[in-house]
Amino acid sequence: MTAAAAAVEILKREGVEQAFGVPGAAINPFYRELKNVGGIKHTLARHVEGASHMAEGYTRAKAGNVGVCIGTSGPAGTDMITGLYSAIADSIPILCITGQAPVSKLHKEDFQAVDIASIAKPVTKAATTVLEAAQVPGVFQQAFHLMRSGRPGPVLIDLPIDVQLTEIEFDPETYEPLPVYKPSATRAQIEKAIGFLLESERPLIVAGGGIINADASDLLVEFAELTGVPVISTLMGWGTIPDDHELAAGMVGVQTSHRYGNETFLASDFVLGIGNRWANRHTGYNLEAYTDGRKFVHVDIEPTQLGKIFAPDYGVVSDAKAALELFIAVAKELKAAGRLPDFGGWAASAQERKATLQRRTHFDNIPMKPQRVYEEMNKAFGPETRYVTTIGLSQIAAAQFLHVYKPRHWINCGQAGPLGWTIPAAIGAATADPETPIVALSGDYDFQFMIEELAVAAQHKVPYVHVLVNNAYLGLIRQAQAGLDINFQVNLEFENINTPEIGVYGVDHVKVAEGLGVKAIRVTDPNELGAAFEEAKKLAVEHQVPVVVEAILERVTNISMSKTVDMSNVTEFEELASLPEHAPTAIKTLKV
Repeated sequence: MTAAAAAVEILKREGVEQAFGVPGAAINPFYRELKNVGGIKHTLARHVEGASHMAEGYTRAKAGNVGVCIGTSGPAGTDMITGLYSAIADSIPILCITGQAPVSKLHKEDFQAVDIASIAKPVTKAATTVLEAAQVPGVFQQAFHLMRSGRPGPVLIDLPIDVQLTEIEFDPETYEPLPVYKPSATRAQIEKAIGFLLESERPLIVAGGGIINADASDLLVEFAELTGVPVISTLMGWGTIPDDHELAAGMVGVQTSHRYGNETFLASDFVLGIGNRWANRHTGYNLEAYTDGRKFVHVDIEPTQLGKIFAPDYGVVSDAKAALELFIAVAKELKAAGRLPDFGGWAASAQERKATLQRRTHFDNIPMKPQRVYEEMNKAFGPETRYVTTIGLSQIAAAQFLHVYKPRHWINCGQAGPLGWTIPAAIGAATADPETPIVALSGDYDFQFMIEELAVAAQHKVPYVHVLVNNAYLGLIRQAQAGLDINFQVNLEFENINTPEIGVYGVDHVKVAEGLGVKAIRVTDPNELGAAFEEAKKLAVEHQVPVVVEAILERVTNISMSKTVDMSNVTEFEELASLPEHAPTAIKTLKV
């Protein structure tokens, strides 16, 4: 068979059922084998970067998935670099396959011949241009081994067109995936780590995205319940423990944080971090404020993560699932022996903060305040909802006000944060798990970046609800510029000559969305949001397409965050909740 056919056979045997991509001359032999060999569905993207984000959303939505994105030579590969960066930053395995000029032409500046492997190396676990057709099976086999072993991440395979077409000897029936390597903690390491817990009075667990990657959220909850230790989720780890669990203590950080989460963290004396990387939006840049007065144990699958941001008191290299299994075993023995401390009073104090330190969401202003949008989202979308979003004030406010109850129900591009990520990632997630209702969330600029991918969802009948908060501003950048006393090149407003009724809000997202084959609803009164969300859910089911709900916001809103990138110094720009009706959808009713 051709090397391209062998590659498709390997994809199937590695569990790949779905690919996203855009064909082109240099990758057409591979596409021919996708058709001839069969067994793998394919979604045609409108932009190759979009295909890479679809692959990432597909991986994130379901344990064990590996998203695949495919493009031709030259700009297709460079377009997917952003997707590869996003994937490696958040430890997400995706496989990027590109076409390439013939081997003999690689050094002759052939049309669309670019050294994509060299370009991709810094943002992948491996990037290879295959020069010998007989190496194709081994390269694909190694790719899946690398993507799944240790800290997960993306791989790029570049296939010259003549390599794809060359016939090789390959027996797919005897192909076997390589064993996956994941480091595991030892009993002695876990006993030493848990010794810090026994010596503490106010311990916390910081649950990172590595727990979700390891499909170990149930173990995390079991360990927390066994020990009675409150849990702080990172942004990437949100959903490891349900927000309404009595040991869920909120999020900590300089942006995506809760008032009660930060205060509980600052009152702690020991922190056990599992599968997290102490990202700067969590710790802030004032590491002294974050670390002073408390000891740290850090458990991570990647050895070089230990000590990267600050030196823990003890570090353990381990897959989160393997570590948690041992933590549970040791904790059960300690409990049976009566040696586990009672942290009930400490856990109760965390819940007391949760009930008293809240932000206000209920405003009746027109144009509406964004806080009200999230309040209405909490009412309209239940605990089964999977949220997908990338970056901006919309995402920061969402993390402050929305509620997540299950792992993989908050799909967020954590470190890279590329605008435009949300629509294709939502398509990928919905393709992976069509049974779970998806709500995507964008600001107006993120929405405009890759808006063409809505046509993909229309073509392939991928329904979901997309909440668009529109203030015709680069809101997060405007807020960041305030510290420099400027407001420069962040205004998106203009009077649209074709839609004068929307005033200075510029782009008519409803018309554009409808032109791309999806449904859209514009809302200007916050009291009409609930009905709009219900209508959107019905329309999505009826027409099997995305439904955009655009909320017209006040032009300027400052969302709570630290001006000094210090988690102990967060500025509250809006009036705080002082009555229960100020925050009617908070996890706990405000205690006054």
